[in-house]
Amino acid sequence: MTKPKIFDLVNDKSFSKEQLFKDVIAGIIVAIIALPLSVALGISSGVSPEKGLITAIIAGFFISFLGGSKVQIGGPTGAFVVIVYGIIAEHGVDGLIIATFMAGIILILFGICKLGSLIKFIPYPITVGFTSGIAVTLFTTQIKDFLGLSIDKVPSEFIPKVVSFISNINTTSLITLLVGVFSLAIILLWPKINKTIPGSLVALIIATSVVYIFDLPVATIGSQFGEISSKIPMPTIPKIDFGTVTKLIQPAFTIAILAGIESLLSAVVSDKMIDDKHDSNMELIAQGVGNIGSALFGGIPATGAIARTAANVKNGGRSPISGIVHALTLLLIMKVFMPLAKFIPLTTLASILMVVSYNMGEWKEMKEMIKAPKSDLIVLLATFFLTVIFDLVIAIEAGMLIAMCLFIRRMTVHTEVTEVVNHKNIKEDFKDNISIFEIDGPLFFAVTDTLNDSILTESLNKILILKMNNTKVMDISAYNALESIEKFCSKNNIKLILCGIQPQPFKILNNMGMVKRFKESYITNCIDDAIDLANSIMLEKNSIA
Repeated sequence: MTKPKIFDLVNDKSFSKEQLFKDVIAGIIVAIIALPLSVALGISSGVSPEKGLITAIIAGFFISFLGGSKVQIGGPTGAFVVIVYGIIAEHGVDGLIIATFMAGIILILFGICKLGSLIKFIPYPITVGFTSGIAVTLFTTQIKDFLGLSIDKVPSEFIPKVVSFISNINTTSLITLLVGVFSLAIILLWPKINKTIPGSLVALIIATSVVYIFDLPVATIGSQFGEISSKIPMPTIPKIDFGTVTKLIQPAFTIAILAGIESLLSAVVSDKMIDDKHDSNMELIAQGVGNIGSALFGGIPATGAIARTAANVKNGGRSPISGIVHALTLLLIMKVFMPLAKFIPLTTLASILMVVSYNMGEWKEMKEMIKAPKSDLIVLLATFFLTVIFDLVIAIEAGMLIAMCLFIRRMTVHTEVTEVVNHKNIKEDFKDNISIFEIDGPLFFAVTDTLNDSILTESLNKILILKMNNTKVMDISAYNALESIEKFCSKNNIKLILCGIQPQPFKILNNMGMVKRFKESYITNCIDDAIDLANSIMLEKNSIA
């Protein structure tokens, strides 16, 4: 039965006060890690900074409280930045809120319909391709703030965006760039000093202090957004009508699919780390509730964050309590320190997200897949470049289509129809009267021509045996091809014998009436029985003659 993992704590005798303390500490540490990320992701998505924190607080709470994973940490992630920015550009902030609300409903329906296991049907090259593609796209969105370029409106498409950066490179602010490089150096070098306190937070504090104390001419959150609110607004229900739903159904599905994929991938990773098994359907329901909650409070889409979830586990988190503490800690930080966020340099936030984008990319996996079969490499590269140049929806749709076509081609190549020549059990006098063909591999629509061309074009004898021991799967198109062979044999007075039919093909033949027509007398279990039957038929014909 699907239920939130937090309910398991009631009967979990291994859960102790010591573990509760570890969960609380892990939640606080993850909140500190999530703080700069949530602010940076909110700004990069095209909303005000507090919206990123609201998302981490509201969605993070529900994802942990209702989730099907013990250690999942929910909130805004880099994967959504480009998608959210695009939705806002086309439909406005209200459109984003409605799309996020709709995506939450879709995710809940996915969970109720038990579609959580469908994650396994998404080919690995596609997940690697679009994850790395999103990483590249996210990285490019930070170049303007990192360099301090003077560009009024940055194009949303990748190629025009890069062209815009190149044509405006002469507007680079040297001081902004130095602060950005300084922040980047702290982020990268700090783990060598202390691995508990995140380098992104240290960079945020030091860079902000330097810019404030020396009054450096660097763009900050305050100069961009003005005063930052520390209040969580009252929940409001978006006004939704049929026309709005029609316009936003595709963005909503994009959010839902990406949230589902990323959260379940995160849950699979964390399962290996804590030797547990998540409930994928409950996780989807929790993601849905979390996104609805985020939308009601004016937040942005959320999902399971792999890096923050891994940090939770590494710091001792083993129950949903750590995720709940993470959300409550962020709420406390927001109420107390949010007014100070206006002093944070945008170039420092850009440096944080540049590191995030690099870490989220599957660069090692992409390098390894160069040695993979060409079909998988084609799917990987197609998904990657389509994600970067166009968008995630086109990339996944095209990647799945290419993967399916290449898979069908691969299966077609591996299905063979060969003639068995001079079988030892055929009586010497009958060898010129008995034909045996062996079908090796699945029988489906793509191989029906191979089946017909291999058999019906031959000069068939008085008896035809089809050996199907190695045919585990068959579809209705293949049945239609077999029926054509059956009719050809009947028309030309050729006895047709089927042998070694596996359960799934037999069920189709039985349902479609072929077994009844054969009266089972011409269907045998093995090739030896089929040849014995063929020998008997020939003996009977010869005796009559």
